[in-house]
Amino acid sequence: MKATAKAHPIQGLVKYHGMRNEELRLPYHDSISVCTAPSHTKTTAEFDPDLSVDRYVVDGEEVEGRGAERIENVVDHVRDLAGIDHRVRFRSENDFPTNIGFGSSSSGFAAAAVAVVGAAGLDLTLPEISAIARRGSSSAARAVTGAFSHLRTGLDDVDCRSERIETGLEADLRIVAAEIPAFKHTEEAHKEAAESHMFEARMAHIHEQIATMRNALREEDFDRAFELAEHDSLSLAATTMTGPAGWVYWKPETLSVFETVRTLRDEGVPVYFSTDTGASVYVNTTAAHVDRVEAEIADLGIGTRVWEVGGPAEILDEDDALF
Repeated sequence: MKATAKAHPIQGLVKYHGMRNEELRLPYHDSISVCTAPSHTKTTAEFDPDLSVDRYVVDGEEVEGRGAERIENVVDHVRDLAGIDHRVRFRSENDFPTNIGFGSSSSGFAAAAVAVVGAAGLDLTLPEISAIARRGSSSAARAVTGAFSHLRTGLDDVDCRSERIETGLEADLRIVAAEIPAFKHTEEAHKEAAESHMFEARMAHIHEQIATMRNALREEDFDRAFELAEHDSLSLAATTMTGPAGWVYWKPETLSVFETVRTLRDEGVPVYFSTDTGASVYVNTTAAHVDRVEAEIADLGIGTRVWEVGGPAEILDEDDALF
């Protein structure tokens, strides 16, 4: 059976950092994100009894090494759940820049999980599939449930799964994506997170941040929600930069975006920056101000895209299959 799925990448709002269990990718603490659209990953998967080995192709290139292992974590778990042992043919394509801080692993593993579950003929809810996607990337769990979603930490698949947060901010949010290409090492940063002397300080306040973000979203308080996302980005960077490897992801262009955002805010524009582990920047604003915000960022000589809130991962029609 063949299935094709689409998922949108996430922007972390209250971001997770570090994993208590690397094999199951169980994070130390909860996290909240919002999916960005129309950016997406499309994936087709098929279990084929005639194949002798799994075949993973992403953006036209055969995936090997650690990348293949992470996909296999998802595929093997689905095989176990479905009670099948056929090899899988897997092809995935992204329509946005990858590995520069725009959450490509989240949409990649979310689309993978939904497609592989569909190909295996399993009937699962999105929260259940989120626990499967998490085995590839913790952020992928939130890309499965889509829009504004909350991944709860836990020690098993019942507790550590994602749920959607309903909020009226979905319609008005606009995200100016400031593209600043710079290769990043997210997985390595997660592995050493707990070794930073700032990690315990982050853990001490993260639960209040989660509660505050949920409340701001439910009350449709744009400024409170995205001011918190901005502050969380600074907290994440502080923890990352003070780990053993001293990862510094930001570039001069990143800081120029920060300053432009702060200048616009001083002029009364509702706008806030946010970063994950990368140099690129999410600039969060509203529909009424997005044209001005994008123009200001473009004037810095930085490439931009304008995104809205993306929904949950979904199965596509047969005509959309990649093979």
